[in-house]
Amino acid sequence: MDNKQMLMIPGPTPVPEKVLLAMAKHPMGHRSGAFSKVIAELTSGLKWLHQTQNDVLMLTVSGTGAMEAGIINFLSPGDRVLVGNNGKFGERWAKLSKAFGLAVEEITAEWGKALNPADFQAKLEADTEKTIKAVILTHSETSTGVLNDLETINRAVKAHGEALMIVDAVTSLGATSVPIDDWGLDVVASGSQKGYMIPPGLGFVAVSAKAWKAYETAKLPRFYLDLKKYKKATDEDSSPFTPPVNLMYGLQASLQMMQAEGLDNIFTRHQRHTEATRAAMKALGLPLFAPDNAASPAITAVAPVTVEAEKIRSTMNKQFDIALAGGQDHLKGKIFRIGHLGFVCDRDILSCVGALESTLIKLGHSGVTPGAGVAAAARILSQ
Repeated sequence: MDNKQMLMIPGPTPVPEKVLLAMAKHPMGHRSGAFSKVIAELTSGLKWLHQTQNDVLMLTVSGTGAMEAGIINFLSPGDRVLVGNNGKFGERWAKLSKAFGLAVEEITAEWGKALNPADFQAKLEADTEKTIKAVILTHSETSTGVLNDLETINRAVKAHGEALMIVDAVTSLGATSVPIDDWGLDVVASGSQKGYMIPPGLGFVAVSAKAWKAYETAKLPRFYLDLKKYKKATDEDSSPFTPPVNLMYGLQASLQMMQAEGLDNIFTRHQRHTEATRAAMKALGLPLFAPDNAASPAITAVAPVTVEAEKIRSTMNKQFDIALAGGQDHLKGKIFRIGHLGFVCDRDILSCVGALESTLIKLGHSGVTPGAGVAAAARILSQ
């Protein structure tokens, strides 16, 4: 029998049936009055999700495209920027910034550890000439399962006064609270295939008034990703270029689902799943790659010792049709990652943990007590 595949990876994430059915509708003209109403609803819903009254713009790109837009619209060649790098995606933003001729200074931490806010504070306080134009940070580092302390780092940026706070919230938006207006974040980028519960293809960029002021003097080239074009069109309930109409139908359905659940309930659910997954791994004798006090709400990275990570992933996929993510770069083969982001329920966590228990027993992992992982997860989920 062909089983349904279960995605327990950090993206693409599972897509609800309501969203799939919405995307199956016949497309309408993207310049029609009817579609303008769809854009208006999406814009309102996105502002709700981002906890902002600022602009939230939709682009036909991946999360990386949204981040690129967030950099090229507000900075100029030679601008000094601080980039946090403690994983694959922090590393990517450093490379992206260098590609556009920015003067990049990396603040690093070992993969699996959180960035130290004090390192940012020291750099920013020492910058009496106000030459630092932006701090670029990955909030939830997907490659390692680490959640960086954006709130504390952002306070140091705000004290600096000049620098923009540019945030990769690709796997944190919709999984944990990112209160853009309360914190005064300037540029926040995310992607559709994560907490939004829709397939890949849409990127989102939230922009503050301070960032728009920086736009006026920014000199990096831009055309398709010129956010001023998107703002002008969005203000008119339109789009500057041809948008992915059916993907936006899906976003309409997913935002309606999210609003029905409520922000606090969404964030509580993700935290509960994080705690349940981590408790299960500990009960199974599997070392966690990220510490409890910096655990991402989107993904749990596990570093098995007595069983090969890739054998675990292969067996889970072949026997149970459950997809887990692997390690990246030097972590390939050393860790596996369990995604619990977006359209994931308690049953999914228990099913994944139960299948993992069976897999560990099959592969000869020492010290497995059958049912221990499920019991540990169930205790958290029943609270």
